Amino acid sequence: MNAEERRAGVSLAAIFALRMLGLFLILPVFAVYARDLPSGHNAGLIGLAIGAYGITQAFLQIPFGMASDRFGRKPVIVVGLLLFIAGSIVAALANDLPQILVGRVLQGAGAISAAVTALAADLTRESQRTKVMAMIGSSIGLTFAGSLVLAPLLFRTVGMGGIFWLTALLAAGAIAALLLIVPDPVRDVSAAERGIGRARFADVLRDGRLLRLNFGVFALHLMQTAMWVVVPAALVRVGDLPLGEHWKVYLPAVLVSFAVMVPAVIAAEKHGRMKLVFNGAVALLVLVQLGFEAFGDSLAGLSLCLTLFFVSFNVLEATQPSLISRIAPPQAKGAALGVYNTTQSLGLFLGGAVGGAIVQRAGPHTVYWACAGIALLWLTVAATFQFPPPRGKD
Repeated sequence: MNAEERRAGVSLAAIFALRMLGLFLILPVFAVYARDLPSGHNAGLIGLAIGAYGITQAFLQIPFGMASDRFGRKPVIVVGLLLFIAGSIVAALANDLPQILVGRVLQGAGAISAAVTALAADLTRESQRTKVMAMIGSSIGLTFAGSLVLAPLLFRTVGMGGIFWLTALLAAGAIAALLLIVPDPVRDVSAAERGIGRARFADVLRDGRLLRLNFGVFALHLMQTAMWVVVPAALVRVGDLPLGEHWKVYLPAVLVSFAVMVPAVIAAEKHGRMKLVFNGAVALLVLVQLGFEAFGDSLAGLSLCLTLFFVSFNVLEATQPSLISRIAPPQAKGAALGVYNTTQSLGLFLGGAVGGAIVQRAGPHTVYWACAGIALLWLTVAATFQFPPPRGKD
């Protein structure tokens, strides 16, 4: 990567991570905090306050992505971050669940993930795009792990209101980084692109390869949130670990997974073996879910399965956005990534809701079996996916 691509990758990964921070940071502490609010007896309202972020993200990813195709990436990202700041302030000042719900809806309304990813595609050469997308995709895993470690400490230090104020401050910093650090995209004016008219949105929805990738990110994030309905309780039960010490399992798992993921993605891209690595990561998800069922009654088994899950998760997070950006019509990258991020947000929301329902009706082990079935279905879908041909260096 050249200096501009590195600068774009690092800064956009930070901005993208902020979006996920708004979702992940409250997960370990919000349900406990909400019990002391006037409406804290309403478990349904607590769940709605948590999930509202993902719902509005899902509904607005496509409009924001399409707007970025028309009006430019940076203006759309700034608008989204301003909405996120407004929502964070509303939630920080709230003293009841309905008020926090309004704040969470506003936070989620800043659905900039598609525009950020499209901007990353605009700023990178095709031969380097997977590396930049890997940086952005990896930020999700780091943000998730960091949230699990930091949230209890932040809550104890500054309270829930302080957490929301912090996210507002970070969003303001992200706007400054976007305007001052992220390079301005130069539109591709090659002869091939000049001959392409604006792709119709219906064409994006009908593209078989894009549909397979959209199903993949939906399945991946559904499994992610469904697992975290049962994994924390399993760590308490099996490992006798209080909530504040779960980072001792999560952090090593994430660090080891990154040490495996980065060389694997780079080598696969270099040697034209991305299909093998991609399908191998999906197959690993099947084995991980079966491993949770078989070995989840020991702390060592849980730790190993979590490490392997993060290996698979990070490989797939790193590669799928790059594939979307390569397959989508040049004039509809934002729209295609909007659909992709919409299905991602739906997976995040439904994973928690469905996982909780399964636990209540059939017990935690059924969640693992259900996730294994979803991963197996994804493996079947991925097996028929036609990967773009290997690329030469620019």
